[in-house]
Amino acid sequence: MDDPQASRGRRPESRGGVLHTDLCVLGAGSAGLSVAAGAAQMGAAVVLVEPNLMGGDCLNTGCVPSKSLLAAAHAAQAMREAGRFGIRPHEPVVDAARLHAHVHGVITAIAPHDSVKRFEGLGVTVLRAAGRFTGPDEVEAGGTRVRARRFVVATGSSAAMPPIPGLTDGPVLTNETIFGLAEIPSHLAILGGGPIGVEMAVAFRRLGSAVTLVQHGTILPRDEPEAVAILRAALRREGVALLEHARATSVEHHTGGVRLWLEGAGAVEATHLLVAAGRRANTAGLGLETAGIATHERGIMVDAGLRTGNRRVFAIGDVAGGPQFTHVAGYHAGIVIRRALFGLPARVDYAALPWVTYADPELAHVGLTEAAARDAGHAVTVLAEPLAGNDRAQAERTTEGLIKAVLGRRGRVLGVTIVAPRAGEMIALWGLAIQKRLGIGAIAASLPPYPTMGEISKRAAGGHYTPRLYGERARRLVGLVQRWLP
Repeated sequence: MDDPQASRGRRPESRGGVLHTDLCVLGAGSAGLSVAAGAAQMGAAVVLVEPNLMGGDCLNTGCVPSKSLLAAAHAAQAMREAGRFGIRPHEPVVDAARLHAHVHGVITAIAPHDSVKRFEGLGVTVLRAAGRFTGPDEVEAGGTRVRARRFVVATGSSAAMPPIPGLTDGPVLTNETIFGLAEIPSHLAILGGGPIGVEMAVAFRRLGSAVTLVQHGTILPRDEPEAVAILRAALRREGVALLEHARATSVEHHTGGVRLWLEGAGAVEATHLLVAAGRRANTAGLGLETAGIATHERGIMVDAGLRTGNRRVFAIGDVAGGPQFTHVAGYHAGIVIRRALFGLPARVDYAALPWVTYADPELAHVGLTEAAARDAGHAVTVLAEPLAGNDRAQAERTTEGLIKAVLGRRGRVLGVTIVAPRAGEMIALWGLAIQKRLGIGAIAASLPPYPTMGEISKRAAGGHYTPRLYGERARRLVGLVQRWLP
């Protein structure tokens, strides 16, 4: 909750029918809201322009509803798997209406933090209309003209539709519509094997749907192959029909659902089709050319400090064409506040960028993969430790997983992957190590509580020193010292 005594921004001035402000933000998703709130509380005059739902994709159609749905799915699976603890398992009964209410109840609980009321309370002027540049230093929104010292484009991204014949000839689901379903699909086909596709495969399979996931290559292609293999096995064990290296050639819509034709592999029949095949930046209708702002296939062109070709304008979050994560949006906001409000130098650095696929187990990663580290010319050492050696994992009967650490010269941490329950909660330690350029010794010297899953990090780090600690040289040294000790 905000401090009622917190600083508020100054109000924009209206002169000659034009609002004059320090900062004008286009888009009220995670990136835009972070900039607007931070700038206003630091005393800047801020105008925020948003035609759609406050909170953007993350709150309404992304992170919040997907993790709420996954929480329900995990609860259902716990009933099926209770037998491993000596508790009689049973098949859960899923009430679709109450499930829907749960997901949207979570959104409702969080929404006040992103609301117009909250931001107006911070001193932000909120314009509920689509904004477009009418010149290099002016935006028009709902008949209101806004001139600002600096502009921030934070309009996010939307689900991309691959050019498959027939795909858009009938109803298909995306992240923008799937959480509005009032029923559990009988058979859900998912086109795309990235994090969204994998997470929704887990969720709907556990909630009772038959699920077929179609991916043109391997699932989760950016992650370590050893980690992906564990998730692949888990998906198949739970009954997900996983079709990798499968190319969709056409889609037919009919009364009972859809038919997805695959090259050389017949067709997949399903009642519903979810398209999770990437994202496209929301740049249409912004008048970017009028403002002298260039774009490319991934979004708006920016420099390392997130500034566009127009020195007054920054672009942040998904629309800036970089990594598409909510935590990156917040990170971008911090860079722009330093640059736009204080004129300080700041630039993006993704060396310690984490990401998580919230499957079961979770797959969390930060930094470089082994392949990327070798491609970058590092002298690589790899540490690996199976989750089965962790006592907490044994107690909870969740022993499928691993940690893999990629080290450079002198044991410097370059990248880490963890596959484990709540791996996303464990990866931040390694992100800090990469950010601060720490060596593996810092992790080996840490003191995690027992018994926790987090102990796997210390155990893996300790493995770096095992050959020296327990080798012949160490034994000779101990023998020599013992002869001289009183």
